[in-house]
Amino acid sequence: MARRPEPRYMGGQAVMEGVMMRGANSWAVAVRTPEGDIELETQDVPRWSERYSRIPLVRGVMALAESLTLGFKALAWSANRQVPEEERLSKGAIGGTIAIALAVFTGLFILLPAFGARGLDRWVPLEGFWLHAAEGALRLGLFIGYLLLIGRLRDVKRVFQYHGAEHKAIAAYENGVEVSPESAQRFTTEHVRCGTNFLLTVFVITIVVYAFVGRPDWPLLIASRVLLIPLIAGIAYEVIRFAARHMDSRVVRILMRPGLALQQLTTREPTLDQLEVAIASLRAVMTAEQLAEVQARPPAPAAAPRPALGTA
Repeated sequence: MARRPEPRYMGGQAVMEGVMMRGANSWAVAVRTPEGDIELETQDVPRWSERYSRIPLVRGVMALAESLTLGFKALAWSANRQVPEEERLSKGAIGGTIAIALAVFTGLFILLPAFGARGLDRWVPLEGFWLHAAEGALRLGLFIGYLLLIGRLRDVKRVFQYHGAEHKAIAAYENGVEVSPESAQRFTTEHVRCGTNFLLTVFVITIVVYAFVGRPDWPLLIASRVLLIPLIAGIAYEVIRFAARHMDSRVVRILMRPGLALQQLTTREPTLDQLEVAIASLRAVMTAEQLAEVQARPPAPAAAPRPALGTA
């Protein structure tokens, strides 16, 4: 019997009432419109990050920049599909919204914990590693609190459901079972290369990297926290990349458990209708060979669920 070729890992992102998927040659966004239909947009993937694919650390920064660019485009497109044409956002408004979001993220999760740790030092003397550990703990606490807060909003809950649908659709594909809503529903919403897992890895790495900076004056402190973000992102990318290739290792699975557990805050169990949208996006980015292989799969029950090895 011919050995089934190993499927290529897919990537994705939840958007407003839908899912964006990225394949080998194209990326697609599928959304459920207010009328109940599925609307699909497909484009070729950019290639500018590939020239750095063999350079450790740099490849992570460039891949992250490329992914963020696609993610914002997909999010803007999906949001505009949910409102009448006359109410849709212009490119200028979208750009301004992105700039504000990045500034808020930097201020809230990068700079505020640094200020908080220095303030805490007035009450509880902290030196060396422990000062940076306190900063990291404050950063993680803010992040978890933020997720708990926004997770109560109805619209965000639906985005989290589509996040779960994205994970399950990719899991069905990469585990070699029928790619259908019913089959995908059997899988867990956890995913080792999820953005949530990536952010937690970033928060942990900041403790180590910022420890090398020491206790500089405020101007250098602020500059170091901002300018070192690319280095931290590059390291985190390499860590997640390594983990995804070695999930059969018991040690790696244990180390990834906190990140997978944190996904309980950013994913929700999707409905079959939401899985249908995710699968429509997934199929749209498959190559002809991948689609033929998927269509040839028998309609068998999925295996016992576990975190998938793909990306989210």
